[in-house]
Amino acid sequence: MGRPESLLQQLKHVVRKKEAEIEDLCKTHYEEFILAVDELRGVLVDAEELKGELSSDNFKLQEVGSTLLVKLEELLESYSIKKNLAAAIKMSKNCVQVLELCVKFNKHMSEGQFYPALKTLDMIEKSYLKNVPVRTLRMVTEKRIPLIKLHIEKKVTSQFNEWLVQIRSSAKDIGQTAIGHAASARQRDEEMLDRQRKAEEQNLPGLGDFSYTLDVEEIEEESVLKVDLTPLYRAYHIQSCLGIQEQFWEYYYRNRLLQLNSDLQISSTQPFVESYQTFLAQIAGYFIVEDRVLRTAGGLLLAEQVETMWDTAVAKLKSLLEVQFSQMNSATHLLLVKDYVTLLGCTLRQYGYEVGPLLETLNKSRDKYHELLSEECRQQIANVIANDTYEQMVLKKESDYENNVLSFNLQTTDITPAFPFIAPFSSTVPDACRIVRSFIKGSVDYLSYGTHSTIYDVVKKYVDRFLIDVLNELILNTIQGGSIGVSQAMQIAANISVLERACDFFLRHAAQLCGIPTRSVERPQAGLTAKVVLKTARDEAYHALLNLVNAKLDEFMQLTQNINWTSEEPTQGENEYINEVVIYLDTLLSTAQQILPLDALYKVGSGALDHISNSIVTAFLSDSIKRFNANAVMGINNDLKILESFADDRFHSTGLSDIYKDGSFRGFLIEARQLINLLSSSQPENFMNPVIREKNYNTLDYKKVASICEKFKDSADGIFGSLSNRNTKQSARKKSMDMLKKRLKDFN
Repeated sequence: MGRPESLLQQLKHVVRKKEAEIEDLCKTHYEEFILAVDELRGVLVDAEELKGELSSDNFKLQEVGSTLLVKLEELLESYSIKKNLAAAIKMSKNCVQVLELCVKFNKHMSEGQFYPALKTLDMIEKSYLKNVPVRTLRMVTEKRIPLIKLHIEKKVTSQFNEWLVQIRSSAKDIGQTAIGHAASARQRDEEMLDRQRKAEEQNLPGLGDFSYTLDVEEIEEESVLKVDLTPLYRAYHIQSCLGIQEQFWEYYYRNRLLQLNSDLQISSTQPFVESYQTFLAQIAGYFIVEDRVLRTAGGLLLAEQVETMWDTAVAKLKSLLEVQFSQMNSATHLLLVKDYVTLLGCTLRQYGYEVGPLLETLNKSRDKYHELLSEECRQQIANVIANDTYEQMVLKKESDYENNVLSFNLQTTDITPAFPFIAPFSSTVPDACRIVRSFIKGSVDYLSYGTHSTIYDVVKKYVDRFLIDVLNELILNTIQGGSIGVSQAMQIAANISVLERACDFFLRHAAQLCGIPTRSVERPQAGLTAKVVLKTARDEAYHALLNLVNAKLDEFMQLTQNINWTSEEPTQGENEYINEVVIYLDTLLSTAQQILPLDALYKVGSGALDHISNSIVTAFLSDSIKRFNANAVMGINNDLKILESFADDRFHSTGLSDIYKDGSFRGFLIEARQLINLLSSSQPENFMNPVIREKNYNTLDYKKVASICEKFKDSADGIFGSLSNRNTKQSARKKSMDMLKKRLKDFN
């Protein structure tokens, strides 16, 4: 503990030293000290007086201050109370604000206004909750906030799920409305193009004002998309406020993709031809909604996601349509589905979707469609041909003329005929033209609005094929069926001639429907191959007609067997059969003149007369005729003169002489005429003279002449009687004939 004794000694030494100094000081200033003490005593007296005064004043002050102290204590207490009240009021205000916000929050929640509720909750959490002095209230509020947010999330998700159901049920109506607008726009465009084409063809003035203008009506999207997307926007916004928007992105995309896959499933209980409109409208509505969401939902959906969904839908639709098209057996059904698919494509193309791959599927089915269409039209034409009476149509009024002639450009003159008008064709022609026209319309309808901008060449190909494989084939089947008569064959030939002219109409009609100038198809090289094929069919009809005519003529020519080939009396008139032949020829050519073109009339007349000529020659060659004499030749000569007169008369009366100036019907009787002339000649042996034979008998065959001359016999009273008749002229003829027989025999 140190050394305190030494410290004390030092202190005592200092004290003594100081006392000595004080004593020295006092001795030095003693007088001043005395004076100071005296003055101090004076001051003491004054101090005592002052003390008394102060005591008196203090007493008085104490009396006054006591009251003031009481007031001061009261004032200080009031200040304390005021401070406490201010703090309490501030605390109460905080609590009231929090409670008011809670009430406001509850109101928003009860009204389903989740976004304002979340904003209120966020305000409570960030701005007010930390200032709540009541710990219990603060803890309760802090505990409830996460639960409330979870509740809002579930509630919004529930509303969004309801919207998913609602939007799927509304998609069909959205799609149907949008497709309906596309169909209306298409119809307006077609009407405008039709007016434009007609104006172009008629060369109307003022065409430039509208020649390349389409009446396009702008359609507000809202008029199509009549669906409330507010629940989606609200759900997305609230999910963003909750900080889980990425989770919502995935949730939305996954659920919409599931809905798409479900929408792409067709009904197994309903035929596709009954459900395709609903099915395709549902798809259209789906992607219209997705386009709207992509553009307006602020990043909820990505363009790549929409493209993925569209690619999925296109792949499924292509597969489905290919299967359904392959199973269809009606061209009408296939066309209806195709039209709706093109409208679907037109609708979605407006929203930026690539529809080309979908429309390519339609091209793959066009052969199937045209096969079905051809088969349906084949049946119709077959029924038309089967029900045709093959009688010329009688058009009683102008409307009939317009519907059956002018509608297909079948008129041969621009002058309207007098009514009733007898047309050169039967009912098959206009009926077949209507069917072909409907085929063209069906073909154009199917090929329109596809991936090809120009479809005329494709339509032409199918029309050509139809005319050749269906119309021409059915006509040929009728011709070759063996169940038609002369009048039917003649009418069929006439019908084919008219149908050949109709081919030009078919081309112009196809061009008009395809939207190309008709003048571009009027070039010779632009014609249909079917026109040439129909000419072949017409020749086949002429051949069948001539065969039937010849068969009928053969019936009449069989009557030549009733001729007395060895009559002893000269024949004064014609044989009976020739009257039947002339009457038949007159009827035949009169009918042919009414319905066949002049070149066909010429073929029929020349063919019939040529066959008669051959029949006459054949009659002389017939095994049933063992011999004949000059009287029989004279009778045949009379028959031939009647035929020649008839032939000349008809050749001129029908107007054929104006066309075939170097020909005549008489020329087709030349073989029979030369034979009769030879048998009647006074010098038949001249036949062997090359010059004379070339000039007068060039159509006769050596062998035929030899056979016929062998049958030519003299009779006792015949024109070439025996020498007993003493007729030197007849004797000379007989010698000449005998010489001819001998020379022919030697020649053969």
